[in-house]
Amino acid sequence: MSQILVKNLEFAYDGSYDNVFENVSFTLDTDWKLGFCGRNGRGKTTFLKLLMGKFEYFGEIRASVDFEYFPFDIADEAADTLTIIYDISPAAEFWQICRELAKLDVDEDVLYRPFLTLSNGERTKVMLAALFIRENSFLLIDEPTNHLDMEARALVARYLNSKSGFIVVSHDRVFLDSCVDHILSINRANIEIQSGNFSSWFGNKELQDRYEIERNAELKKEIGRLTSAARRTEAWSGEAENRKIGFDPRATEKSKGMRAYQGEKSRKMMARSKAIIERQQSEIEEKSKLLKNLEKSDSLKLSPLHYHSELLLYLEGLSLGYGGREVCSNVSFELRRGDRVSLRGPNGCGKSSILKLIMGDDISFSGLLSVGSGLKLSYVQQDASKLTGDLRDYAEEQGIDESLFKAILRKLDFQRVQFEKDMCDFSAGQKKKVLLARSLCEQAHLYIWDEPLNYIDVLSRIQIEELITEYKPTLLFVEHDRAFCDNIATKIVEL
Repeated sequence: MSQILVKNLEFAYDGSYDNVFENVSFTLDTDWKLGFCGRNGRGKTTFLKLLMGKFEYFGEIRASVDFEYFPFDIADEAADTLTIIYDISPAAEFWQICRELAKLDVDEDVLYRPFLTLSNGERTKVMLAALFIRENSFLLIDEPTNHLDMEARALVARYLNSKSGFIVVSHDRVFLDSCVDHILSINRANIEIQSGNFSSWFGNKELQDRYEIERNAELKKEIGRLTSAARRTEAWSGEAENRKIGFDPRATEKSKGMRAYQGEKSRKMMARSKAIIERQQSEIEEKSKLLKNLEKSDSLKLSPLHYHSELLLYLEGLSLGYGGREVCSNVSFELRRGDRVSLRGPNGCGKSSILKLIMGDDISFSGLLSVGSGLKLSYVQQDASKLTGDLRDYAEEQGIDESLFKAILRKLDFQRVQFEKDMCDFSAGQKKKVLLARSLCEQAHLYIWDEPLNYIDVLSRIQIEELITEYKPTLLFVEHDRAFCDNIATKIVEL
């Protein structure tokens, strides 16, 4: 066992006035299984890249191990998968490759297929296998679950649980509970490490948040009292100084040395005043620090429309495909007002295609699809990577209220400085929040969301769960976060 030391770390991107990290210090053991949590945009991926030596920084990062980062950059996706694995792990033995793939339930046939023909889930598993073949390295695994279905997530979690010596960034609560023994979290005011899984960390956080909420009003009163006292002390010392300056010995002096006495008295009062003000200011700062780590999770609002009919959507014996290849067959279900239907199934079984078909995409299908007349839909697509431009222009293009749109983003932990940036500079989670905020601005009879939580942090997921539970919109969605689905779905359709 060795350690990774981070001491007085400070980092800001070129051209930015805001530090991503400031005076950060902690120590990690290299045999830990670390889950890495934090709101979107707090710097999780940035920290991993600092460990990799990708950026210059102030402070110290010291380790006796090499770091390896997932996902890898694949130079030639047309190459056979086996060639790509050897590029990643040149010292790998063929039997080692087969052993790791077997643990991940990947057939050996993929080794002889071009990498670009693999599904996203297969690519993730192949790269994880190649990663863990490398020895004497501490592994930095950045959001491996985003392209995995529920069963694959459970499989990868079991795989990671059999390993050690890694940091995994994930926002999937069930996944983290299954494979980590420590949590590294980026909070509002600090970075902390706790032993245990996500649930134990989150339970401790809720206790701490409740304590801070209870103390909030009391501390604000104390801060107000100290601020008023500091002002009174400052005014009092100012009056003493004015008496010294305005003292006229010819009019009021009754004995020699009165001017010197008044000056010395004023000096002592000023010194005492300064000491009191400094002490009071120090107390104000210390008490203010207690409020800085409380995560703000303001309640979101939604305005679903009431549809005139009980039945909104009906599918019977639906089959569809692309280019002569059938992706799903004989799908039947109905969606009624107030239903929250979760479409489930392995990657590639046609879940997203069904959503696109309902939205009106030109997809060849057979069977019956009946969509209610005048049904107003709000759609969140799976891919947010192509978002560019200004938020103001985006709101105008989408026909939504800019003030409401930005208010929702603020509640999802967007800082005001983000509003001035181009969306192409947003993190993947922040881009997905833009799509969700746009949908939450729209009044609709039916909300159709395709993997809405990809890259989105845990606290925001909980906010969205609470929103859906409170406002009970009619919802058809695809999502692989088991906790989210279990908490909000009223009906499950297995493909």
